Order: sequence, then structure tokens, then C-alpha cells
Amino acid sequence: MLRPAAAMHRLGTETAFEVLARAEALAAQGRDIVNLGIGQPDFATPAPIVEAAVKALRDGHHGYTPAPGLPALREAVAAALLHRTGAAVSADRIVCVPGGKVTMWFAILMFGEPGAEILYPDPGFPIYESAIRFTGAKPVPIPLREDKGFAFSAEEVLALITPATRLIILNSPANPTGGVVPKAELDRLVDGLARRPDIAVLSDEIYSQLLYDGRAHVSLLSYPEIADRLILLDGWSKTYAMTGWRLGFAVWPESLVEGAIRLAVNSHSCVNAAAQFAGIAALEGPQDSVDAMRTAFAARRRVVVDGLNALPGVRCVEPGGAFYAFPNITGTGRTARQLQTALLEQAGVATIAGTSFGQRGEGFVRISYASSLESIVIALDRMNALLKGEELPFS
Repeated sequence: MLRPAAAMHRLGTETAFEVLARAEALAAQGRDIVNLGIGQPDFATPAPIVEAAVKALRDGHHGYTPAPGLPALREAVAAALLHRTGAAVSADRIVCVPGGKVTMWFAILMFGEPGAEILYPDPGFPIYESAIRFTGAKPVPIPLREDKGFAFSAEEVLALITPATRLIILNSPANPTGGVVPKAELDRLVDGLARRPDIAVLSDEIYSQLLYDGRAHVSLLSYPEIADRLILLDGWSKTYAMTGWRLGFAVWPESLVEGAIRLAVNSHSCVNAAAQFAGIAALEGPQDSVDAMRTAFAARRRVVVDGLNALPGVRCVEPGGAFYAFPNITGTGRTARQLQTALLEQAGVATIAGTSFGQRGEGFVRISYASSLESIVIALDRMNALLKGEELPFS
């Protein structure tokens, strides 16, 4: 009998892909499924970006590239960050990777080991906790509360720090809640962390350009007090509808860049060459597609929030960013997993149980509004019918 390493038993998964597989299986049986589960924009990658990749292939860019990314791509990232955040970052500190998860993995591998503690958001992206457990470190959840719009409390975060704390993971705008942390809370957190130079911070800002109601993104990159220990995670997937291109980047502190590059060499060698040329085109080209997607998501958000709050037993705080709503479903009398199953199997609506994002996700489900407005309206109608006990498509 094969005996995999014990660490494999500590490795979790991302339930969204399991739900997607089940939804696709039902669709293959002829059922009409509305998918509000997967966090993937329903827009096509803008044509100029696609054309840049095609041109790169035609021009013969078929080989390996430098492990941290093409110099032109890293320079483009640095220029974009200066424009967005006002922070001047050397391109030498930027490491391009095949998707945002790679940066999470690298950071957690660097600091996670038995005896170490790593703080992470709960509810939060499930790979944080999964990777922490894999390393043997102790995962310490940071509570995100509904009554605070799913923003963390700086006081609470600082109180969770112990002598064993090695890394703090933050995410704003957040998956799965859409929560956005106010600048005042970030100020308080940074002020406290300024006295703890031995703790690294991973700031997951992959949704940084998807904010609503005039909110401006506040990047932790703009705080010089923690620049020597900050790892910034961002990328192209959400902003430019490039999920399948597998392209992300990180800004690493100078002391950690060499380690990040070494991990890249040991794991994936380098990022797909053509995708990197597409990434340059995305950053340096017109940004009207980003504005158009944000406008569309804002309109969908309004329909989703109003629709959810009209459902029996459901209430939903308005998300400030990303493209997720995280409604409270405790009034329905069902657990998160029970409602997820009923919605998919009986109503043909794919959602994700809040418990897929941590223990504090019980009593909630995640709704992705990265789907068409028409699909969202159909899904809300079906959810209403299920919760009222009315006739359903598959009953």
C-alpha cells in the first residue's frame, strides 16, 4: 500500500470547484443550471490582450523566460502600482507567477512550520487555512463579523499575536464576503505592527480594482512602516477577466525576493511566455474594459443585494468590493451546506456554503455576481420559490 506523507492528509481544497463539477454534471444531464458559485468574470478577455499573446507566439516567443518574469512585464507592474498606489516599487522586487495562489503558497511555505502560528481571515479564501495546515503551522483565524461589514478589527488582530506568530494574511476587498477594510482600521493595524518587525504580512489585493460607491482602494503597499515585511499579492485574473491565463504577481520585501525566486525555480520554472506579453498589454493598454466590467458588476450588485434582502429568512449586507455577496441565511432554518445542496439539486442554482470558507461561515452562503444580470434574476426567482416552498424546476 502506498504511504503518502502525513502532510497530504492536512491539505484541504476549494469547494467552489467541487460545486462547479457537480453543476456541470447536472447540466450534462439536461438540467438548466444557473451558476452563482464560481468566482470568474463572465466577460471575455479584452481583444487587445488576446492579440498581444497571439503576436508573441507568432513572433517566436516559445521558450523559457526569467523565473521572476520578463523584465518588461515587471517594469509594467511597477509602473501600474506607482499609478494606482503612489508607492514606488523596484521591478527587482516583483515576481510574476502562474496565478495568485502561487504567491500564497510561497509565503506560507516560507513562514509555516511546526511551532509557528499564521493568522488568516475567517470567513476567508479556503486555501489560506489549507496551506497553513499543510506546513504544520497552527492556523489562527481572524474573525470577520457581519456587523462590521466583514472588515477585521485591528484591535482583535493585534490581540491574536503571540510570540509564535510569523505571518498575518489579510484580504481586502475580500473573498467570500466582499468586505472592504476602512483606512482607519488599516492605520491602527499598521501602527501596532510597526512595533513587531519580526512578523510578515501577506496582503491579498487581487480584487483591488473592484470597489463601488466611490471607494478608493487603500493598499498596504502605501505604508512605508511595514515595507520591509510586506508581501503584496495581485494579478490579472479578476481585473482583466484572465482567470484561465494563470498570471499573477507579488511584490516581495528585498530580504525575501531571492527565496521567492528560488521557490519559483523549484516549482514552475517560469510563467507562460505568451501570457506575459498579454499581461504587459493589459497594464499598458486602455483600461476602459476594466471600467466597463466594474460598472456592470455594480449594477448586478444592486440587484443581488436587493433581491437577497427580499427573500424570506435572508438578510444581506452590501459588499463594498469584489463580486461576491455573503447573505445571512440563518432565518431559513437551514445550515449553509443544506441550503447549498437544496439550491443546486432542487432549484438549479449553484452557490457556495459559507462553511467552505471557515467555521465563521456557518449561517451564510456565497453568491457570485460575476454572472449575467439575466442569470442573476432567474436565480433569485428560483431561490425565492425554494424558500417559500413553491414549485421548482426539478421538483
